[in-house]
Amino acid sequence: MSDNKTYGLEQARAQLPLIAAEAQAGYSSVITRHGKPLAVVVPVDQWQTEQGRRVQVGGILALRGTGRGLWPQGAANAVAQLRQEWQG
Repeated sequence: MSDNKTYGLEQARAQLPLIAAEAQAGYSSVITRHGKPLAVVVPVDQWQTEQGRRVQVGGILALRGTGRGLWPQGAANAVAQLRQEWQG
């Protein structure tokens, strides 16, 4: 992973098309905030291999359940309340 390009968060925002093209070409990029690694953009094939599964790209249903455990208990109620506020 030492050959990864590194982008600051603001730079990554401006260079997203380039970062995506690099990922498509097989290269990974590290995004940092205040010099600390924040996220990594990797080619889909690499991500799928590391996850030990194949995900059909473009199908949102393939991502169902991938965030399980990331939200605290009661998050569904909080989201429902926000939706009600936004709807007026």
